Amino acid sequence: MSTPAYLTVDGLRNRVRVDGDPDHPPVLLLHGIGRSLEDWAPQFQRLGGAHRVIAVDLPGFGFSDRPHEPMTLPVLARGVADLLDTWGERRPVHVIGNSLGGAVALRLLASRPERVASLVLVDSAAFGSEVTALLRLLALPRIGRIATRRTTRAAAVLTERAIFADPSLATRERIDHALAIARQHDRGTVMHETAHALATGRGVRAEWRAELMAEVAAHPRPTMIVWGDRDRILPAHHLTAARRLIPHAETFLFEGIGHMPQIECPDEFAALVLDFLARTTNR
Repeated sequence: MSTPAYLTVDGLRNRVRVDGDPDHPPVLLLHGIGRSLEDWAPQFQRLGGAHRVIAVDLPGFGFSDRPHEPMTLPVLARGVADLLDTWGERRPVHVIGNSLGGAVALRLLASRPERVASLVLVDSAAFGSEVTALLRLLALPRIGRIATRRTTRAAAVLTERAIFADPSLATRERIDHALAIARQHDRGTVMHETAHALATGRGVRAEWRAELMAEVAAHPRPTMIVWGDRDRILPAHHLTAARRLIPHAETFLFEGIGHMPQIECPDEFAALVLDFLARTTNR
């Protein structure tokens, strides 16, 4: 499979793309809130030469059906594990998660440690309270519901531009794709429920972060944590907290890069990740 397809899991359609030789070590790519597997497009071929690359639209996001339960981090992690089971990938996977996807990767490790071989956390949620004002707004009980009912093109443009340090990457194609996602049934409700579960008007909730980190500490895995120093969604100083919370992790700070280094500096990102995965796989 080299184009996205749909896999039915517990009666729900889940969108997935798989690249690379099935005998190669499996890598799972997880995107951020309100996003889709296309956020990993520059990495499909770069990582696929040495790995079986599985990219998914998280349950309720992109073009995947939403779960029956309210949106929470455990529900997202369970959905990912169920998708892997249904697909037939039983090996421990190297999980690479961006933003919310990083928090889902950590929750997958905490809940299903046998499924995780290593972690690469990319500008990941879970390491601090500061977050873009938009997410804080979406987390508010009444205002958040109203704000997610309709996404305008102007709002999509602002969001795409906030993601990248290089404004030219907020292309018409990416904006059109973001609008197509936002116009899917229940996407607004999913955004509000997820934001409310993770954050308040003041920032990312401390309770779930502390609980998650305590559970993750019981299941150490080879870990790399990377950040863009011009991230306007989750600030780069969260990398300092990440070093403290996961002291065995390798870390790297990309200069002049925003929230998605896998897109803004794809070659440098891939080289860093491939080196880490090669060393991890050969241990």
